[in-house]
Amino acid sequence: MPDRRQHRGPHPHDYQLFDASAVPRLRAAAGDLSWLLSRGYAVVSSTKLVGDRYQLDARQRLAVVRCACSDEQLARRQAHQIDAEELPGSELWLDGYNVLTTLEAAISRGVILAARDGCFRDMASMHGSYRKVQETLPALSLLGEQIAQLGVRRCRWLLDEPVSNSGRLRGIIQELAAARGWDMDVQLVHNPDNDLMATDAVVASADSQVIDACERWFNLARVTVENHVPQAWIVDLLGEESD
Repeated sequence: MPDRRQHRGPHPHDYQLFDASAVPRLRAAAGDLSWLLSRGYAVVSSTKLVGDRYQLDARQRLAVVRCACSDEQLARRQAHQIDAEELPGSELWLDGYNVLTTLEAAISRGVILAARDGCFRDMASMHGSYRKVQETLPALSLLGEQIAQLGVRRCRWLLDEPVSNSGRLRGIIQELAAARGWDMDVQLVHNPDNDLMATDAVVASADSQVIDACERWFNLARVTVENHVPQAWIVDLLGEESD
């Protein structure tokens, strides 16, 4: 069946799964999962244990996994994260789909998870294909404006070449950048994660694998949402330790 979605909004069940009454249970689950991961327990078995204990739906379990991390991961991510004050004059490499889909979801009032490491993550999944939605151009505009405000010298977007419609998205970004006078390079690469983990440039991503390995990273999606998307539906799953 063709993908006919026009928005990157919430799943129909999200209003129940992530309403205010469910958040304390999800926070506790994220805290428990982080505790287990910190002690070397496998993520799959730990997720089942925690999910069963708190009687979580499959989508809630996915959210908890996206928000949890071990103490070691948290310390490493915090040590390599940079602040906005360090960005002027720097080159910024964007984990394109990772950042863009979060902004699209935020604009359309989809669930945005506030994770233990401070990142904002969405619940979207592309399954090898990207479809432009009504929020795509507004999201790209907000990202471009935010990057310009941060004083970044040059921005490089990395898009997954194997993902369908990456070429079309590259054209949209290039056209918008040219119209706005933004210095943006858009590249299609087979595996952006490898390039992002190896570069000396500042990386904009919330992908756990990327920020666990890259030298420097900036929390661009969160900064952009907080500064420009006041209507965003933020589900705070920082865990019990943050209470």
